[in-house]
Amino acid sequence: MLFDNVKITIKAGNGGNGSVSFRREKYVSHGGPDGGDGGNGGNVYFKIDEGQNTLTYYKYHRKFIAENGGNGAGSKYHGKNGENLYLPVPPGTIIKDTEGHIIKDMSDCDEYLICKGGKGGWGNKHFATPTRQIPRFAKAGMEGEFKELVLELKLIADVGFIGFPNVGKSSLLSVISAARPKVADYHFTTLEPSIGVVEVEREKTFVAADIPGLIEGASSGAGLGHEFLRHIDRCRLFVHVIDVSGREGRDPVQDIITINRELELSDPELMERPQIIAANKSDLLTEDDDLTELYSFANEHGYKVILISAVTGENVRELVYEIYNMLQTLPPVKIYEPDYIEPETEEISGDHDIEISYDDGVYYVEGEWLYRLMGNINFDDRESLMYFERVLKKAEVFDKLTEYGVKDGDTVSIYDFEFDFVI
Repeated sequence: MLFDNVKITIKAGNGGNGSVSFRREKYVSHGGPDGGDGGNGGNVYFKIDEGQNTLTYYKYHRKFIAENGGNGAGSKYHGKNGENLYLPVPPGTIIKDTEGHIIKDMSDCDEYLICKGGKGGWGNKHFATPTRQIPRFAKAGMEGEFKELVLELKLIADVGFIGFPNVGKSSLLSVISAARPKVADYHFTTLEPSIGVVEVEREKTFVAADIPGLIEGASSGAGLGHEFLRHIDRCRLFVHVIDVSGREGRDPVQDIITINRELELSDPELMERPQIIAANKSDLLTEDDDLTELYSFANEHGYKVILISAVTGENVRELVYEIYNMLQTLPPVKIYEPDYIEPETEEISGDHDIEISYDDGVYYVEGEWLYRLMGNINFDDRESLMYFERVLKKAEVFDKLTEYGVKDGDTVSIYDFEFDFVI
């Protein structure tokens, strides 16, 4: 059974903790702080695996965690960075949040960073100042990002072979490509889509997919309708394979009408895609068979009919060339644009309590959430500083400083970052 939709949870590695340490050497009784920084946690990436066309990798394993960063140590020893985690997905995988918003369509890239590892904490060497020469604290590592995701596979194929079961879609794909779908003379032989690369001439190729399970009621979920319909969404062209011989008592024209109705009910836009009618099993036709109704229907709807036999190879190459030539005039494969909005990160979890102290003309501000925040700020970057200011305003830090008695021009220090206070 095709495995093409799965919910997973992923977590990037936590940053390692900074170290509290002091230099101890011969003849140096009171060395300065030399605590090293913690290593960064490993990131989590999705990476395209060209050899896969299902999400079976995630069938029994749904939780993934990258390696944590190592803790810092004395002598300014930096903790080891955590190993990145790469999760394989087949081409055409769409990454969504649990509410259905698209985060990334993996059709246009080889890999994608989905969760960032936590930054390593600062060692106490960073917190030494002229007024704090023996800092006995260090910074803990940041938490790695955590996400719950839904992976949905929409196969990437230029052409989709559609039609009722047992009309020869799989046989046709096996004849024109290296794909080897299961083929037999009974209904529902094919239980998952098959993909094959069709070589028209040297360096002229296209990708075709055998889309099974399209029966009456597929758009409402009959059979495995919903599971299979998602895989025709990217197809630029449909080849409607029919049993022109009527061997099983079916009406080929009515079959086309029925399948097209299911496509329209699933997504009206699908009916705007061009179609070719591959009238298969032509080798079983007799002189008494009348195809007037089929050709009349095709002319009315602008469909080209090509009589073929996947068994004898009759007109198969003509069909391949017709498909290739039509594809040259059609837009490229559909890529889904992200509609996911990253949650605001300015809201600091927990309370916004701070401690204010005064020493030798400097007001010191400390707080656990501030301690964590400082590791995310690049003080050499203007936008990062603007972000820092917005967070402080939202947490009412400036108001609390004013209440404490801080005035314009006074020096404020937040974990070694000093600035002149301006009301």
